[in-house]
Amino acid sequence: MAFDIEMIKQVYAKMPARIEEARKTLGRPLTLAEKILYSHLDASFAVKNYERGKAYVDFNPDRVAMQDATAQMALLQFMQAGRPKVAVPSSVHCDHLIQAKAGAKADLDRAKTESEEVFNFLASVSNKYGIGFWKPGAGIIHQIVLENYAFPGGMMIGTDSHTVNAGGLGMIAIGVGGADACDVMAGLPWELKMPKLIGIKLTGKLNGWASAKDVILKVAGILTVKGGTDKVVEYFGDGAISLSCTGKGTICNMGAEIGATTSTFGYDDSMSRYLKATGRADVAALADGIKQHLTGDAEVYADPKNILMK
Repeated sequence: MAFDIEMIKQVYAKMPARIEEARKTLGRPLTLAEKILYSHLDASFAVKNYERGKAYVDFNPDRVAMQDATAQMALLQFMQAGRPKVAVPSSVHCDHLIQAKAGAKADLDRAKTESEEVFNFLASVSNKYGIGFWKPGAGIIHQIVLENYAFPGGMMIGTDSHTVNAGGLGMIAIGVGGADACDVMAGLPWELKMPKLIGIKLTGKLNGWASAKDVILKVAGILTVKGGTDKVVEYFGDGAISLSCTGKGTICNMGAEIGATTSTFGYDDSMSRYLKATGRADVAALADGIKQHLTGDAEVYADPKNILMK
């Protein structure tokens, strides 16, 4: 069974009604990014047409992921909040303090010695406050999140710019600072400027020596290193469906290199297969039940100029 399956059930139970309310209020079809954003809108904010790139809105992310270098300050701040346990599922991943120099074993042993105090602190705090702890050598944070925690239609924040990797599994996943992570772990809403949107239609299939990395390199060449700033990049089309889930993750992961707030793909069969292959058939079954809500409305993709690219 997947981690935090009850939380995912709650997200999916509320999602259809919230999306329908947003669709009626805005009076038009919705993109996937809009569906996720509006379904995670904090209760103190009314459902209305928030101006992209200008309006600041509060959201309620589903989970928090932290790497060892940035988790230290976030957890020190959280300890001052007086909370007995984190308010949302959270995890710490010890990977950034391991330097690649002499080989896996030697590098890991050196990191355990040099950063022993940090790792012990993170393990102790995680144990006390109900935070998932992935010890040194357990793997890279973004791959662990994709394989264990990410789920279609969810919202996650993480203390690393490449948190966006989880967009490959249909999330809105955004890199933030430690103070933002602390607020969410303490049960407070998270403020974000309503992002603009860039829609990218992918056609055809990869062939020959082409890989998913070539797709994002082409996008980076078009948008440059700052073309995605304050924007969510939403991929769609037959070409997007043809990509593997890990290929989608690669594209979203490198979205950080164009300055994007995050990138995402709609839920499809490749994501379902990936969830099952990583021991989360229960999540796949839940996602299949609300599949129409985990991708942008068909009208959006039929005439994307009306809503996307703004």
